[in-house]
Amino acid sequence: MSFQKKGILFPAHTDLNFFSSRARPEPVRSPVMRSPGPASRPTQAEPGDNKVSLQSYSDTATTKPRTTAGCTCGLLTGTLGNNPSAEKGHIWDSMRRTALILGLGLLLLAAFWNSITWYPQRFWGASGDFWQTRWETLLSTFEGNEWILYIIGVVLVPGLCFWGFNGLLLMVDRTGKPTFISRYRIQLDKNEPVDPVKLRQSIRTVIFNQSVISFPMLVILYPFLKWTGDPCCRELPTFHWILVELVLFTLVQEILFYYSHRLFHHPKLFKKVHKKHHEWTTPIGLISIYADPIEHVVSNMLPVMVGPLAMGSHLSSITVWLSLVLIVSSITHCGYHLPFLPSPEFHDYHHLKFFLQL
Repeated sequence: MSFQKKGILFPAHTDLNFFSSRARPEPVRSPVMRSPGPASRPTQAEPGDNKVSLQSYSDTATTKPRTTAGCTCGLLTGTLGNNPSAEKGHIWDSMRRTALILGLGLLLLAAFWNSITWYPQRFWGASGDFWQTRWETLLSTFEGNEWILYIIGVVLVPGLCFWGFNGLLLMVDRTGKPTFISRYRIQLDKNEPVDPVKLRQSIRTVIFNQSVISFPMLVILYPFLKWTGDPCCRELPTFHWILVELVLFTLVQEILFYYSHRLFHHPKLFKKVHKKHHEWTTPIGLISIYADPIEHVVSNMLPVMVGPLAMGSHLSSITVWLSLVLIVSSITHCGYHLPFLPSPEFHDYHHLKFFLQL
């Protein structure tokens, strides 16, 4: 379970417009600019050895600058590798641009915070008595057996969200219908339809990870949550506090997932652990938790559990958080760039042309 837009390990000059429906034609260059020797072409990921040579991309970059997202990336090719000062300058410029974007984003968030939260807060306040009453009814029903209520909140509800969302995606993957979803496929002519044998094997692995790994870990989490707080406290958290918790959960999960994912791309660990997840070069939503058991514990479960444990969170916050993580992770792997949803193209490319961390 993870937000998969992070941990992408490939050179900055790599052309991201690899999808036929979005690719730009290469500009016509003067013969004088051409290298006398044949340009090396990047090695494609093969089923037997899911590894792409970084050197081949370096060779290609020095002889054949490419255009990415409408801007020329020739400056990012072989030039930086041979010019340390230019590379440092590029890194410094990137850091300044990042700081500027984050600063403006925080400024806008602070300026419009009241407007953004006014309507949800108004709804929450108007319906607060309703939710509080329903919660107290549940507590009365499971009085003395709050752990059952906990299992429903952290296992059953997120599980229904995961399988409900991916059930719809699987129907599209298998039948191509409804067409208003299938037309947004990223890698054209791939998984049309999904290989049933490969799909069944993946479903078995996902069910194993959920039942044999995730379920016991969430059960073990309960006494620790009781120690740091009371997940079944009678008073529900406020709307603003839930927002604060979700932000902190996301920051912790992003950091822990990124470095654990980067670690699993090390050559010594990739073939033994992470290669299983990359068997799908054209991912589908279901494989967001298709992984080796070691990776599922270290990279999927622990980053998600640390935040609620550290905050001593209420069960309602934990249920919302786990459900969001599973849905967003499924969107990241779904293989469709659906309207009004975050684009998974970057992570799709990571599965298609992945690299080892050297």
